[in-house]
Formats: sequence, C-alpha cells, structure tokens
Amino acid sequence: MAQYSRIQVVKQMEESGMVPLFYHPDIDVAKQVLKACYEGGARLMEFTNRGDFALEIFTALNKYAIAELPGMMLGVGSVTDAASASAYMLAGANFVVTPVYREDIAIVCNRRKVLWSPGCGSLTEIAQAEEMGCEVVKLFPGSTLGPGFVKAIKGPQPWTLIMPTGGVSTEESNLRGWFDAGVTCVGMGSKLISKDILANKAYAELENNVRETLRLIQTIRG
Repeated sequence: MAQYSRIQVVKQMEESGMVPLFYHPDIDVAKQVLKACYEGGARLMEFTNRGDFALEIFTALNKYAIAELPGMMLGVGSVTDAASASAYMLAGANFVVTPVYREDIAIVCNRRKVLWSPGCGSLTEIAQAEEMGCEVVKLFPGSTLGPGFVKAIKGPQPWTLIMPTGGVSTEESNLRGWFDAGVTCVGMGSKLISKDILANKAYAELENNVRETLRLIQTIRG
C-alpha cells in the first residue's frame, strides 16, 4: 500500500521540480543510488520496470526506503498494463508512470487513489488523461516535443501540470528552457544517473549532482 497520497506526491513534485529515474538489476546498487539521491535532497524516485525480476528489486528497494529514508516517495515507471500497475501498487508504489496513455491503468490507480502519470504526446491525449483524473501529465518523448510544445499547451490549458521526460539534462540552459515554458517538474534519467556513475559506483558524485540540480531548479524558478 502506498505510504503517500497522490496529493502529497503532486505537492512534492511541485516543490522539488525533479523526479530522478533509473533501473538497475542489483539491489545493493539500487539502494546506494536511492540513498545518494536522498542525501542530495531528492524526495521522489522513479524505479523503471525495465528488466527481469524488476518487481522483486522494487519491493526490496521500497522496504529499504520506508525503513531508512523517511520522506522518500518511491514510484515505478515504464508500466504498460493494469496488471503490472496493480502488482507494483501491492508492493507499495507511491506513483505509477507509463510511456503511453492507457485507460486500464488509470482505472486501477484511481481505485487505490495512487497518482498515475501517463506519457502523452498531443493535446488530445492530455485532455483524455485529465478527464480520467490525471494530475500530472508525463510529456514523452520530451526530446522530440520540446519546451515550445509545453508553452503552446499552457496557453489554452494553464491548469495542466506537465513533467517532460527524455531530452532533459542538468545544464542550466536546458532546465531554464523547460521551466520558463511552464513545466511543473522534470523527469531525469541517464543525464543525472549516468552509466559511468553506475559502473564506477560514484555515489558521492551522484549525490552532488542531485544537490546541484535541485539548487539550479530552485534558482531558475526564483
């Protein structure tokens, strides 16, 4: 069962402005990554459902977060069907992120009042997701759509909360482009938690990257 309500998750997304995301098949590495992000100030983490036995890793990781990292909201990403979403929610997922808009996932998440963020690439998809109770839309792929798309959407729909994923980096110019366009937060994967950091187990570097990125986001947002 989720430790945090969807409203609490939305508020944290609005406050921090960033959701780090990653996958790793080794639970010990996953714990170190989660801890480094936590120590750097992150209070949200999306563990992506991208490998064999990912659910087992997530379950162990969430137990660790609950026991050792107070305030950390661990969610799951890359979920493509309602059965998988339900399984992760039984393991305590605090939010569910999907690459596409799927009504079946919306239904099971709404039933448990767990925040779900569907990948949308058009105004029609965004409207459909919001009609199904979506609080924060995942803009995907962000690298293709870009900040200009966000600005265009926020014109007729200023109430829409947007989280771009893909095409987001730690560079100030990149982050400023997204936040000036009106995003609520950004999803950040390999540009933040790089393959080199994982391979070298450079957790202190990761902690510093997270801290500096969060500080930069707050500066940009004024």
